[in-house]
Amino acid sequence: MIPRAKLKAQKVEAAQALLDGRSLPEGGAWITRARKDARARLQTMGLPVKRDEYWKYTDPRRLTDAAAQDARLHDMGDEAPLFDSFDRVRLVFVDGVFDAGASDALALDGVEISTLTEAGAHDLHWARDLYGVLEARGQSPVERTLASLNTAHATEGLVIRVTAKAEKPIAIIYQRSDPQSDAMVHHLVRVEAGAEATILENGPFAARFNQVMEVDVADGATLHHVRAQGRDHERAGVTHLFARLGAGSQLKSFTLTANGALIRNEGVVWLDGAEGSAHLAGATVGDGAFHHDDTVFVTHGAPRCESRQVFKKVLRGGAVGVFQGKILVDQIAQLTDGYQISQALLLDEDAQFLAKPELEIYADDVKCSHGSTSGEIDPNQLFYLRARGLSEDRAKLLLVLAFLAEALDEIADPDLAEDLRQRMEAWLERRA
Repeated sequence: MIPRAKLKAQKVEAAQALLDGRSLPEGGAWITRARKDARARLQTMGLPVKRDEYWKYTDPRRLTDAAAQDARLHDMGDEAPLFDSFDRVRLVFVDGVFDAGASDALALDGVEISTLTEAGAHDLHWARDLYGVLEARGQSPVERTLASLNTAHATEGLVIRVTAKAEKPIAIIYQRSDPQSDAMVHHLVRVEAGAEATILENGPFAARFNQVMEVDVADGATLHHVRAQGRDHERAGVTHLFARLGAGSQLKSFTLTANGALIRNEGVVWLDGAEGSAHLAGATVGDGAFHHDDTVFVTHGAPRCESRQVFKKVLRGGAVGVFQGKILVDQIAQLTDGYQISQALLLDEDAQFLAKPELEIYADDVKCSHGSTSGEIDPNQLFYLRARGLSEDRAKLLLVLAFLAEALDEIADPDLAEDLRQRMEAWLERRA
């Protein structure tokens, strides 16, 4: 066994090797300072390894190698792009680079939108108080060094400030053409007091991607976030959602994942104001060489707040699903309502589900629960549907969709939920 000090030295050495020859991007004073601070954090912490507590179920080497592996893009055939029937502002990235020509105008009533490059060129900008701030806060008690790498070196991203109720969703669409594309994107979202917006994300991001989204939801504001990850079977990537919620604010974030070789989605949320509400949910369907990791950390730092973590995974053919979720309740956070559920439906004996649910509670007047289960399709339920004339494949499909329904119910817009449900059903039917 490698001694702890030697392991730390190896992690730091690996980080330095990754950074050698890589200079910081150009920008204004505030973003340059944030990038330098993030680079220093990375050099101090080092790159993650599988021996780290929160990486023991997921090998990070494919995310930290010097170059991305080839990842073939899956052909959609006749299938229409996701969310294509919705009226939305389309903001397109190709191989991780913003494509203004393929995007709609950066204009929406009640919303200010610019690129990270534009915002970072200004010496004075509201993004100064957000860029890298939540990422730095999220390094304790768990190190998230790939997020620091992103803050230090990402040049692409969107800077979104919502000042009223947005009349239509903001859709971030990822496209790619390079089978070796290696992308870093950093988004900033501020929802001002009383404002409301919906952000959609979908599309094949890159062969390998590293994304950070820092979100500040002010008092009485609401943000809906719906994300779909699919199409490219061989991609590898890590995403980080850092969110700070004010008093009476709401965040609802949902992720649908299908396909992919290695995906890790991290969510870090702080309920800093009384009566805030944070819902994080995910539905995952995976087959074959598929490894999917949801790692979530929610901190209740104010009284009378609510949080929900609802994650469902359907796995087969050697696919691996991971859930690491924590609810931390500070002493001040009386009357907390925290709920966490992670469940996996294993369609054969080769699939695997690894879970680490946690509660850490310092308040004495709370209602918190967590549960985690894995198992196969209930043979009694299957028999019931077969006895009513359904084929075995159809019966299994309906039971899988019913299993995933609790996660989909976390999407506030029923039309968006139905669109995703249909996509999941089509994916399952193709692989029946």
